[in-house]
Amino acid sequence: MRKVILLLFAMMALAASAQDSTAVVRFGYLNYQQALQSMPQYALVQKKMADLRNQYEAEMQRVTDEFNRKYEEFLEGQHEFPKTILQKRQSELQELMTRNVTFKEESRKQLANAEREALAPLKIHLAETVAKIASNRGLALVVNTASDACPYINPEMGEDLNQLVTNALK
Repeated sequence: MRKVILLLFAMMALAASAQDSTAVVRFGYLNYQQALQSMPQYALVQKKMADLRNQYEAEMQRVTDEFNRKYEEFLEGQHEFPKTILQKRQSELQELMTRNVTFKEESRKQLANAEREALAPLKIHLAETVAKIASNRGLALVVNTASDACPYINPEMGEDLNQLVTNALK
C-alpha cells in the first residue's frame, strides 16, 4: 500500500512538472510475475525447487515415521517399564518431537532462502530487460500490475510492455 501511495505521488509530481513544461509523461506497465514466469530459466528453477521440496518432505516423513514407531513402542511397554525407563523414554520422545518441529521450521526457512537465491538472477535479468526497454521507449516509469495495485490503467496513456518484455526474455 505504501508503495502505491509513493507511486501515485511520484506520478502526480511528474504530471505537475509535465504540465509546467508541456511535456508528456509516458509510462509503461506489465505483469511482473507473468514476465518472470515466461523466462525459460523459470521452469528450471521451479523443477529444482520441487526436487528440493520433495527431499525435505521425504526426510520429514522419515522422522515422523521414526517418532510414530518409537511412540507405539512406548505405548506398548509403558505398563511394564520401571519408572526410570519410563521417564527416559518420555524424555526421548519429547526431545525427538522438539527436533522434528525444529527441523520442519528450519526446512521452511531453507526452502524460502533457496527459492529467493534461485530466483535472484532471473529477477535481476528481468529488471535489466525492463529498464532497457523503458529507456529505449522513453518511459518515465514502469508500473507492475501483478499485485493488483493498479486496478485500472488507461491504455491510451500508458504502454503495455508485457509482450515486448516476454519477447526480449526469450
